[in-house]
Amino acid sequence: MSEIRDAAMTSKAWPFEEARRVLKRYAKAPPEKGYVLFSTGYGPSGLPHIGTFGEVLRTTMVRRAFEQISDIPTKLICFSDDLDGMRKVPGNVPQQDMLAEHMHKPLTDVPDPFGTHESFGHHNNAMLRRFLDTFGFEYEFYSAREFYRSGQFDDVLRRAAERYDDVMKVMLKSLREERQQTYSIFLPIHPETGRVLYVPMKNVDAVNHTVTFDDEDGREWTLPVTGGNVKLQWKPDFGARWAALGVDFEMYGKEHATNTAIYDRICEILGGKKPEHFSYELFLDDKGQKISKSSGNGISIDEWLSYASTESLSYFMFQKPKTAKRMYFDVIPKAVDEYHQQLRAYVGQDVVQRLNNPVWHIHSGDVPTSNMVVPFSMLLNLASVSAAEDKSQLWGFIQRYAPETNAENNPDMDAAAGFAVRYYNDFVKPGKVYRLATDQEREALQDLRDQLAAWDGPVDDEALQSVVYACGRERFDPLRAWFTALYEVLLGASQGPRFGGFIALYGVQETIALIDAALAGELVKDT
Repeated sequence: MSEIRDAAMTSKAWPFEEARRVLKRYAKAPPEKGYVLFSTGYGPSGLPHIGTFGEVLRTTMVRRAFEQISDIPTKLICFSDDLDGMRKVPGNVPQQDMLAEHMHKPLTDVPDPFGTHESFGHHNNAMLRRFLDTFGFEYEFYSAREFYRSGQFDDVLRRAAERYDDVMKVMLKSLREERQQTYSIFLPIHPETGRVLYVPMKNVDAVNHTVTFDDEDGREWTLPVTGGNVKLQWKPDFGARWAALGVDFEMYGKEHATNTAIYDRICEILGGKKPEHFSYELFLDDKGQKISKSSGNGISIDEWLSYASTESLSYFMFQKPKTAKRMYFDVIPKAVDEYHQQLRAYVGQDVVQRLNNPVWHIHSGDVPTSNMVVPFSMLLNLASVSAAEDKSQLWGFIQRYAPETNAENNPDMDAAAGFAVRYYNDFVKPGKVYRLATDQEREALQDLRDQLAAWDGPVDDEALQSVVYACGRERFDPLRAWFTALYEVLLGASQGPRFGGFIALYGVQETIALIDAALAGELVKDT
């Protein structure tokens, strides 16, 4: 254990770097609350998405890294801002007209259009919790509705009334002049309509902890700031939540980065210690545009998990969180294969290398063994040439290549075979375009065909790769052009696998037949 802790204290893996920053907060004394608090936030105006997964996953990675370097207990909370007013009706839910009648009410006071929960907010909270539970995250769930209405937030709300002018100074600096005229950190909840009101304050009583305002009809009201009668605007709410809970670490997307100083200062004004924070870059689609729930570009959690494992998605999330990454269907095969490459590398690594390996963080140090005997990219090419409609078609090739392999003992392999067939039929098959070989390429392909027909050596990757190299080395400069020809003429794709390994998996006789079909022009006819 001491060896791991020593290595963790110098590891360059980003979760350990963040964990060490958190540890510095308590270099002199442990936290009075008895634990270190990691926090994530969620707006339940819609269903949880891939960003929610990434935020909780990455925060969990930092939490687990912290637990390697400290004996201080930890907690992770997921905080739902379900007291927020519904500002627009989501387009992907039923009963649009009914929802429109409840505009600006807190989400937990809006009826559930699905008819399954106490409110729309409760429905989306349940979806979030089921979502997090599916992935096995360990967390405590906090509802803003309960947090405000139960009195847990009352002390901080009283301080917000007492230090109203100081908090307002921070906020007003960040607002346009027109907005400054009507802005207040407090949003009253109308006692009759239940709507969250965006109205200026006529008075904030620092002694009695009340606010006085006129509603939209011009009637004057005075309400206590405690007990869920008001909520805070979202920027002050960030800092107030940090102060109320004693948050030590929270990460968020770069769209919040410009507000970090505001959140921190408000937290301090309200009696808290600003947390450590981590701003991550956003995900982009294949065109480099920001992924948006409303536009539907990019890829969703469900879509990724239709074609690959959770671990491959976790691997993708781990990589360079401060770099914007394109997240679309083409990145899936690469993520799957790199994840298993890291699993295989982990076995022979020392403790320093292991702590820098993404799989340590994906599996919190309890790293499994890869049983993927065939790369995912190779399975895709196998599915392509065999026109597979079912994973059982791939297993025939896999078991000939690796006879000791079976679905029961190699569950990752079995799942990957199913994923590969689905991915091939949905993405590869529609884009396959074969071409005829040039005269130079025909000569090389005929040579490869003849050498395979006369082959009596071992049917293994390296030996067959040497044959492929030999057929192209004297004919192509650069040699890369030979492999491009193999992919485009034989596989109908612009890129492909290490070809010797493909032959070993697909079969020597089957590859001869594939070359014959290509030279006869039959593959082009099929498309």
